[in-house]
Amino acid sequence: MKSTKIFALLLAITILVAAAGMLPSNGTAKMAPFALKGPLQGPFQKVSGGTQPIYNCQAWNSIPTCYSPAQMRHAYGLDTVLKSGFTGAGRNIVIVDAFQSPTLIADLDAFDVAYGLPLSATFLTIVAPDGLTPFDPTNMDMQSWAGEITLDVEWAHAMAPGARIVLDLAASDQDTDILSAETYAVNNDLGSVMSQSFGENESCVDPLIMAAEHALYLKATKQGMTIFASSGDEGAAQMTCDGLSWTQAVSSPASDPLVTAVGGTTLHAAGYCTKAFGCNPGNFHPLPGTYQFEVGWNELGVSPTGNIASGGGYSVIYKRPAFQKITGLVAGTQRGVPDVSYSAAVLHGVIVYFQGFVYLFGGTSAGSPQWAAITAIADQKAGHRLGFINADLYLMARSTSYLTIFHDVLIGSNAVTELDSTATPVFVPGFAAGHFWDAVTGLGSPNTSMVNKLSGFGMNFQLPPLDALSPNTSNSASGSTGKVQPH
Repeated sequence: MKSTKIFALLLAITILVAAAGMLPSNGTAKMAPFALKGPLQGPFQKVSGGTQPIYNCQAWNSIPTCYSPAQMRHAYGLDTVLKSGFTGAGRNIVIVDAFQSPTLIADLDAFDVAYGLPLSATFLTIVAPDGLTPFDPTNMDMQSWAGEITLDVEWAHAMAPGARIVLDLAASDQDTDILSAETYAVNNDLGSVMSQSFGENESCVDPLIMAAEHALYLKATKQGMTIFASSGDEGAAQMTCDGLSWTQAVSSPASDPLVTAVGGTTLHAAGYCTKAFGCNPGNFHPLPGTYQFEVGWNELGVSPTGNIASGGGYSVIYKRPAFQKITGLVAGTQRGVPDVSYSAAVLHGVIVYFQGFVYLFGGTSAGSPQWAAITAIADQKAGHRLGFINADLYLMARSTSYLTIFHDVLIGSNAVTELDSTATPVFVPGFAAGHFWDAVTGLGSPNTSMVNKLSGFGMNFQLPPLDALSPNTSNSASGSTGKVQPH
């Protein structure tokens, strides 16, 4: 199938999925998570002498564009690290999600066979501390989480194939159930790195739950656990607490200063050049996945409900922590989000095997598990847990080797226009990408020396001084029964 036909099909399926999840039966407006993006159709090609599938969207001139594990590893400089024997072996990555994905094992094994990865039985453990919720395939919320789970596990595994993954499933996406799953992971010290690809407007979290979660993150940090969370997919906007409209806000748990918040970029990296793709391999063409450039993620025309873009801005709950203050990279008095970024665009998405099909996935959900994988590899290389890395990241950004550690993303904005519950457009002003830290892409995406630099830092189990570490929960919605959404 031609790439233009693939694009049309992707767009149609994305609209159907998003529209189905926009207004739940209780009438409360909510955004569908942008995880399920549409099947890639038609026969795939084979690279000469290779065994991995090459889909049409991986072609050198394809729109939309998609990336395989090999391309993503090469783009962010992990291929050389993996070839040198550092794969995350001996480390556990904890992935917290909600509900379940009944087809996960079959999907994962198909993905692993396609890309030459260890099979699920050798690395995956699934726990459900409050019981496994029966799966209803007609429930769009559960379907969204099933896609989220599959994305998280496949791509953490793709980037750190030697690490073990512990999938920790909450009974639902209610805040209390998510907190229960997090508590189980921390109290049982399930791993050295935790990834969380979900969130909600930080002001909508009940103050008691936020305080309990922050205390839990403090305990996790003292145990040497590195915590990641994706920053959100609606740019500078988050839903108002009544679910009816939009406001400028950042997402929790990404806004907690003990968490490394992962924003989104649109990655441009080289595709495959084959005669079947109308490209002459005899001419010069860069290796597939060769990094070209990135911009701050902000896509129009993909979702019927508005922009999808990198979550970012300034917390109203947390003051600016010392690691942002003393490096002089974040202005103002409040915690800046995100800290780092990663490829997140839908039409420059990653390949995911899900429910027997092959899909494009996007969103900041893709970044958190892959940053967790990078950190697991750095843990292995260092020979110990890295623990709290935010202070180290900001110090690295102030070093003379900054541009070998990070890709500095200079272009983009996360201003968005979203539709409220009456389908009225609501414009939410955002922020601009720029040199060093910004509220769209943070310090930037990982570059080739990220693993080496991270692994050179000592065990940062004890926190450096943090200003106003505890949350100011007077800005939270007391009595709120919050519910997180996949990012």
